[in-house]
Parts: sequence; C-alpha cells; structure tokens
Amino acid sequence: MDKLPKCGANYTPLSPITFLQRAAAVYSQRTSIIYNSTRFTWKQTYDRCLRLASSLRSLNITKNDVVSVLAPNIPAMYEMHFAVPMAGAVLNTINTRLDAGHVATNLKHSEAKLLFVDYQYVPLARETLDHLTADGAPVPLVVVIDEIDSPTGVRMGELEYEQLIMSGEEYQYNGVDDEWDAIALNYTSGTTSAPKGVVYSHRGAYLSTMSLLLQWGVGNEPVYLWSLPMFHCNGWTFTWGMAARGGTNVCIRSTAPAEMYRAIADHKVTHMCCAPVVFNIILEAKNEDRRPITSRIEVLTGGAPPPAALLEKIEDMGFHITHAYGMTEATGPALVCEWMAEWDLRPAEERAELKARQGISVLSLQEVDVKDAKTMSSVPRDGRSLGEVVLRGSNVMKGYLKNSRGTAAAFKDGWFLTGDVGVIHPDGYLEIKDRSKDVIISGGENISSVELETVLYRYPMVREAAVVAMPHPRWGETPCAFVSLVKGNVGVTEEDIVSHCRNNLARFMVPKKVVFMDELPKTSTGKILKLKLREIAKGLQLGQNGLVKKVFKKRDEGILI
Repeated sequence: MDKLPKCGANYTPLSPITFLQRAAAVYSQRTSIIYNSTRFTWKQTYDRCLRLASSLRSLNITKNDVVSVLAPNIPAMYEMHFAVPMAGAVLNTINTRLDAGHVATNLKHSEAKLLFVDYQYVPLARETLDHLTADGAPVPLVVVIDEIDSPTGVRMGELEYEQLIMSGEEYQYNGVDDEWDAIALNYTSGTTSAPKGVVYSHRGAYLSTMSLLLQWGVGNEPVYLWSLPMFHCNGWTFTWGMAARGGTNVCIRSTAPAEMYRAIADHKVTHMCCAPVVFNIILEAKNEDRRPITSRIEVLTGGAPPPAALLEKIEDMGFHITHAYGMTEATGPALVCEWMAEWDLRPAEERAELKARQGISVLSLQEVDVKDAKTMSSVPRDGRSLGEVVLRGSNVMKGYLKNSRGTAAAFKDGWFLTGDVGVIHPDGYLEIKDRSKDVIISGGENISSVELETVLYRYPMVREAAVVAMPHPRWGETPCAFVSLVKGNVGVTEEDIVSHCRNNLARFMVPKKVVFMDELPKTSTGKILKLKLREIAKGLQLGQNGLVKKVFKKRDEGILI
C-alpha cells in the first residue's frame, strides 16, 4: 500500500477556482451573471477572469500579494473571487459600511498592493487614502470600477476595471501549487475587540463550498440572488458555489425592497442568503415595491434565530428558511439546521423553536462539540448543560494575519474556540445560548441573553430585541432589555414587555429595565452592537427597591428611557 505514491493523475490540490474552469467547459452557454441589462455566460465569465488575472500580473501582482476591493454585489466583485487567486494573489473584500478610518486600518495591516473601488465609493476611497498618507503608510494603486451598464466617467487615477479586462492578454492558469496557499483575507467586524485578519486557504474554501452545497441541497442550475454581501465571508462561499452548480448570479447593489422584489420576480430566483434583518425589509415593503412571488425560494440565514411570528409570515410568502451558524474564522457557516421530516407534524411554535437551533456541523468539519472551557471536557448532551462551542476541521481558518498570539489563543488542544456558549440536545443538534461575554450573572445565576431575547421576539409588537447586563446593587448585575417596535405600535409600555417576560420566564431572568429605541445600533455587518448597549446600560442604576435611580433621554439617538 505504501508503494503507491501521489502523482499528477491521482492527486491535484483542492481549489474553488477549478469550479469556474469546469463551468466554462460544461455550462459554457448558461447565464452566469445578471446585473440590470448586463448578461454573461460562464464561458464569458471565465474569459474575463483570465484577462483580469493577466492584467494583474502585468501590474506586478504576485503570489501572496493582497488585492482589496471596495464594492457592492456587482459583476466585478464576483469575478475577482476567481481572477485575483488566478494571479496568485489573495483577495480582501472590504466591508462597504466601514468608515474611512477603519478601511485605512485594514489596508495598512494587509499591506494591500492594489485597491479596486466601485465608482460610488470613490469619496470614501479618497478619504481612506488621506488617512494612509497622514500615517505615512504605503498607498495602494487604485482601480475604479465604473458602472458597466452606463459608465459615469468617474476616475481616481488612470486605471479602470473594464479597461484592464480589455487590455488583458490570453492567460494560462495552471492551478494552485499548494492547496494550503492563501486565497482570501477577511477582517472580522470587531464587535468584541480590534478587527483581526482571517486567512482562508484554497483547500478550506473548496471544502466549505462543497459541504454547504450538499447540506443546503443546492441542485442544478440554481438562480441565486445576492442579498448577502459578497464581502461577508466571500458570500458564505457561494461566490464559488454558483460556479460549481452552473447557477445564475443575480447581482444587486442593495437590499432595497423594490430591487429585491423586482429581481425575484423577473429572474425566478430559487436561492438567497441573508441576515434576519432582510426579512423585515421584505415584510415591511410598500405595496408599490412588491411583486408576486410565484415559486418557493430557499433562504439560508444566520445570526439571531428568527422569531416564530416572523418566521410564519415570511414562509407564508413563499420563502423556505434554513437556519445556520457561523463566523469569519470558520469560512462562514459551520452549522446548518438540517430539517427532519417528522418535525413537519409538530405545532407551529415548536417547529419555529426547532428551526431556530443552529443544528449540526457542515460536512467539512471533522467535529463540533460543547466543552468546559477550563477542563476541555465535553458537557452532557442534555440540552441544558452549558459550555463553549468548539470546532475543528478543514474549513477553520489558517490563522490571523500577523497575529501569532491571537492565533495561538484561538486554537487550544486541537480545537478552535468560538467564544460562543451553547448546549447539545440529545438528538445531537446544537443550540447557541450566548456569547461567553454576554452571559449575565445575577446573584450567582447564569442568565442567557439569547433565551431572554427569544421570549422578547415572541411579543407581537417587538421588531428588534437585545439584552445586556446592567448594574444591580444587590445581585451585581441584572438584565436590561433594548427593543424597537414594529412601526405604528407607539402604545406599548415597559410594563407590557415586563409582564410578557414574567409570563414566560423564571422570575430572576425577567429584565428590570426596558429601553425603547427607534432602531438598535448595529455593526457594519448588521449585527446588533451590544458594546454600545452596555455603555447605555451602565448609565442606569437600580436602587434596592428595583427602581431606576438615574433616568435620562437621548432623543437624538432615538432612545427613550
């Protein structure tokens, strides 16, 4: 057995770039990209990526150089997921919601050699370069991506995306030398600390893509709506996944309701990914923005589990929801809540609770467990015993760029520590209960903010909810709830919310304070910014009788306390 070596015939490095090569050969005339009036086939997309890779090499981009892009979900953003690695470089997709200071910090840390900028983000890019210049940091070469349908002429220097493609020569891509080579660099959103540069390998990206396609049941010729930003973990790897299935990428610049409804109706969308906040955008759309939804749409969502009432409304419209859990360090989704047929017979409320579980590991993970963070021993699979969620497998990151200490801290005893607290149910399905830093310890009792938030979301008039700790003179800390209401429900009071919680929770878990906000603060990736909420909660002090002693109003931020 040991005398049968690897050779070119029986071993090739794994890379998602091979999906595009295959698509060009076997799906050559299928539509690969739709964007307004622009249409490309898979053969055209492959040719364009080869030409762009050629132009990148002519600009002295070589192996492991970082190429950054600041753009919405447009064809150029999709093409760079293939063209940049084809040139041997590492793709860094930048969150378009960041301010210039944060963008400059990431560019400086990554030492990006080239920056592609969509024409709408040229003002942000100019301000970013001013930050770099003021810091004495190297400034990357800039390429503007003009509107492909109707060029605007906006420039920032001489280079423009379509001109690079036209000037590119025939390029022979021979594959990646080592599947452990870096393919992408993604920065975390920094809700708990300074952003970290997460590095993906070709191998990890390939296996993550394959496992998600299988577990989500993506069949042949899907029509995929880009309602999830491609800068978010490379679109949860579906940038590469659509090439693997010969699908059609429907690109949109924003998740404005009219744009999403139009794309769904015009192109018969079959699949989409999004954060739960997009459900509210769809449900709250004005009548003039709506279009009929005539066929079922598969939706993969992450983040906070959708409340039962919202889930029922969105599924009644024709959207079939699958819940997932992931993080940047796990190349996007690491767990998927695979549905069991027998659950269809359960009552609606119970089905929603089952669907809200984070589920079981994706196939590219060797193992997922919940462990005592100190002893690293597994907790009982009883659905009650809390521990830290840990992962290991091929879709876990290579590590943090230029941060060996952070990488070492994240990897312990052969496991990646997620920082999330969860339980494992007897059926093997995992459920996240909280971030380790978000567990509220009140009088020695552990209170799961996620569990409390789930109850808040069951109140029909609650649109958004988040729970953090606030100081308590006797118990140390106690829950403080922040909520935003469905539009038009101005009559809901704090006592209404507290009474609802009393009827559904143990008494020690009931929030001692409810803060109403027009909209909860969010990070650049749409996650509720609990750090800011904690700061507000610290300004509240409870007396021994449980009454708020310090009351203040901040109407400029839409906060009423």
